[in-house]
Amino acid sequence: MFRFITSFILALGALSLNTHALAQAQEAGPEEIVRRITAEVLETVQRDKQLQAGDRRKALALAEEKILPLVDFEQATQLAVGRAWRQATPEQRARLVSEFRSMLVNIYANAIGVYRGQTMRVQPVRMAKDATDVTVRNQYISPVKPPMAVEYSMHKTGSGWKIYDIVAEGVSLVLTYRSEFEQVVQSSGVDGLIKTLAEKNTASRKG
Repeated sequence: MFRFITSFILALGALSLNTHALAQAQEAGPEEIVRRITAEVLETVQRDKQLQAGDRRKALALAEEKILPLVDFEQATQLAVGRAWRQATPEQRARLVSEFRSMLVNIYANAIGVYRGQTMRVQPVRMAKDATDVTVRNQYISPVKPPMAVEYSMHKTGSGWKIYDIVAEGVSLVLTYRSEFEQVVQSSGVDGLIKTLAEKNTASRKG
């Protein structure tokens, strides 16, 4: 589980980019987005001693400012929540998306230091010209650990390619949470799931 979380952190951090790069990314293909942005974020972390040391406030600011634009959190949340999404009201859906997004960003902020010493390899993507859904495969390479395989599930939206799931070493981030979320919904309803996520986020921020 630790290697999965580490892989996810690396994958999520690879979405960081500046405003100019975001505009370029929205026009680029999925492979180009992953290749360029992954290289940029790894270089940024390697230069920044505070991020390497796990400065949570700085990592959280980085995540909030730069990661969110390339993730379709609504689609990711819908897949994670599963069948309960259909019974949720618009207000409940908005809360679920907000809390799920906060949970993922908190994971990233709490363990930014894992980037130190990493390099990456993006595999070529074969896709039809009219494709709207694609998987980009990547490997994070450490001088002291085996390579970590990461796959980005991406789909084309009106504002460019967005990531809606991350598969780290064969484990889907979305499906990992689905069974847990379904159990909470069965016992406490959609509001219970929202409350559970909010409590986890509060504990993570305190920790």
